[in-house]
Amino acid sequence: MSVSQRLALTVLSASMLMTILDGSIVTVAMPAIQRDLGFSPAGLSWTVNAYLIAFGGLLLLAGRLGDLIGRRTVFLAGNGVFTAASVFAGAATGPGQLIAARFLQGVGSALAASVVLGILVTLFTENGERAKAIGVFSFTGAAGASIGQVLGGVLTDALSWHWIFFINVPIGLATIALAVKALPADRGIGLAAGADILGATLVTSGLMLGIYTVVGIEQFGWTSGRTLGLAAVSIALLAGFLVRQATAATPLLPLRIFRSRNVSGANLVQMLTLSAMFAFQIIVALYMQKVLGYGALRTGLAMLPAAVAIGGVSLFVSAPLSNRFGARNVLIAGLVLLLAGMGWLTRLPVHAAYAVDLLPMMVLIAGGGLVLPALATLGMSGAKADDAGVASGLFNTTQQIGMALGIAVLSTLAASRTGNRLAAGASEAAALTDGYRLAFTIAAALLALALIVSLTVLRRPAAATDAAPAGDALTLAL
Repeated sequence: MSVSQRLALTVLSASMLMTILDGSIVTVAMPAIQRDLGFSPAGLSWTVNAYLIAFGGLLLLAGRLGDLIGRRTVFLAGNGVFTAASVFAGAATGPGQLIAARFLQGVGSALAASVVLGILVTLFTENGERAKAIGVFSFTGAAGASIGQVLGGVLTDALSWHWIFFINVPIGLATIALAVKALPADRGIGLAAGADILGATLVTSGLMLGIYTVVGIEQFGWTSGRTLGLAAVSIALLAGFLVRQATAATPLLPLRIFRSRNVSGANLVQMLTLSAMFAFQIIVALYMQKVLGYGALRTGLAMLPAAVAIGGVSLFVSAPLSNRFGARNVLIAGLVLLLAGMGWLTRLPVHAAYAVDLLPMMVLIAGGGLVLPALATLGMSGAKADDAGVASGLFNTTQQIGMALGIAVLSTLAASRTGNRLAAGASEAAALTDGYRLAFTIAAALLALALIVSLTVLRRPAAATDAAPAGDALTLAL
């Protein structure tokens, strides 16, 4: 790996760190934000939802823009928007301003994140180097999630919640300055080659409306007229988008990408896996605070072993294993570990001992360090050079959809079980624990389904498949 490649990888990882950090750091500071800005309980959720809707809804369009006008240009624009929006969020004096700023942060994150993998696979075309680069990239994501939880508690307690947003500013400015120097300029194929305005409108509105519907399920319920009506409109918009892509001369999302079993399978496995991983990332933290009585900082520190395990495996283990055994086999091994870890959580007691009841799961969750890099490799394997941006956007889109579904499904089922147990006379701690155990059980079932898909849909890649540059991988993956 050359010096210029190392610098470029540092820039891409720093941008992803900022995005992941922002997502996890907010959850710890939400009680302070609610108290200072006067959010209602329902309104407070929009500090997360506004970001998620913009981020998930715009990823596919942003990825295609990277192919058309240049990925470096879109990356720089995204980091600029995100950094400016962070200033706006940190200076917020009311709920409306913060929600608007969070939406703009989502726009910036979508622009930057949508092209990161596209840039990465075009910079690192040799099998070993690409595997190492994806491992470093995945490590950054794992580290950012846990650092955010710890840092959010420290900044909120020591300074104020405003600084959870202001901290993005120096990171963003440094990333932009280094990106100008480190990332190679690419002109793109031009707007005339793929400016599918109708397709862009259909998919962006469909995804935004779909995510908006999903995040509202906890409040309005699965069978409410609002949920069913909005879901029907969202499905109709996305169906119209697929019809448009099949007939358009210059489609926003070339459907040929889905001819690769590895690409289609990897995106499906990612949705299932990240839906399940919500149970680890969020519900375990809620269990520690609401049942075990941990504070925000102690919770973040308690989750550090998982971050170290995932990060260490993705950084030092995943690449050598992928080079020797192939991404598919590494993915399967990682899913087995994740399934074992989630199964361990289904037995959590009301009065847990950290070393006995939680720490073993933190070790088993290291399987995520195998799963995430392998999925990134498989998810980008069928993209031609001109489609790398949209393939990256698709991969990130399924990631956000998986997270949104995890939030809606697992939290709703856990809350319902908890309510039923409280009505039956159980203590609050026992009712919460029972609800969380149900969420862990559903998460384990999702991981089992992801494992089945991996075994039956994904194919065993030859060594040349993983080694192929993005432009040649489609033929090898079919």
